[in-house]
Amino acid sequence: MEGIQQFVPLILIFAIMYFLLIRPQQKKAKEHQAMVAGLRRGDQVVTQGGIIGKVVKVKEDGEVEVEIAEGVKIRVVQATIATVVSKTEPAK
Repeated sequence: MEGIQQFVPLILIFAIMYFLLIRPQQKKAKEHQAMVAGLRRGDQVVTQGGIIGKVVKVKEDGEVEVEIAEGVKIRVVQATIATVVSKTEPAK
C-alpha cells in the first residue's frame, strides 16, 4: 500500500500537466491544420515571419503563392501561415 502512495503525487502531476499543457496545445495544432487546409485563392494571410499578403495560388505540394505587393509574388510553405486575416466566400 505504501508503494502506491508514493506514486500518487507523480500521477497527479502528470494529470495536471496533461490538462493544462498538452491537451490545449493539441487542440491549437488541430485548429491550425484545419485553417491551413481551408486556404483558398483570395484569402488575406499573415505568415509567421510577419508578411501580409493575398493568396494567389494554393499548390498541391504544401506551398502557397502569396502576392505581397502588386506584381510581387512569393512562395510560402503552408504550415508557416500564422493567421487568415480575411476569408473569401466559396464559389457557388
